[in-house]
Amino acid sequence: MVENRAMPGFQLSGKRFMKFILGLKIGMSQIFDENGKHVPVTLIEAGPCEVTQLKTKEKDDYESVQIGFLKLKDKKVKKSQKSKPFRYLREFKADASEYKKGQKIDVSLFEDIKSVQVSGFSKGKGFAGGVKRWGFRGQPKTRGAKGSLRSIGSIGGSIPPRVIKGKKMPGRMGFERITVKNLEVVKIDKKNNVLMVKGAVPGRKGTLLEIMVK
Repeated sequence: MVENRAMPGFQLSGKRFMKFILGLKIGMSQIFDENGKHVPVTLIEAGPCEVTQLKTKEKDDYESVQIGFLKLKDKKVKKSQKSKPFRYLREFKADASEYKKGQKIDVSLFEDIKSVQVSGFSKGKGFAGGVKRWGFRGQPKTRGAKGSLRSIGSIGGSIPPRVIKGKKMPGRMGFERITVKNLEVVKIDKKNNVLMVKGAVPGRKGTLLEIMVK
């Protein structure tokens, strides 16, 4: 199940999560099951992460757990990052009483989990026309249509004399937050912090991913 939403950045979900971790997309591969059938999988470098902040209802009016991923080297840490020297910081709605500041979170957390939810940003493809972005057919190839084969044609009528809001037109394509639900966990490599899930996840190689279990 895929949920596609255009968002400027990662935001807190309305639902709480039992388990969560941050990771980087390594790429896709395939393995063979017991029957010799190949299974497409995505390799994710999941963690290790560290709990950097706990937010409570009494102090912050809501509960969440903030974790950091990819610790920065001392020479790359800015003054504003000294308390949280991580490249990525993300918050997840969860029961803060179950976590402690400084607690480590690694891929072994998903050892007994059968399926996960993965969120990330899809590949950015720049400015695209209507044919590529929306799958439009384009203009006829005959009767003087030279030079306008991939044009989208008319974008409005005489009544009302304006472009209707939401009209499919050329524009920026990709780089949207996408959530893929119910991805099967195929294998876990604790030694190399690698999580292997069945199927594809959003983004290119190196994309930051949120792996969650409700």
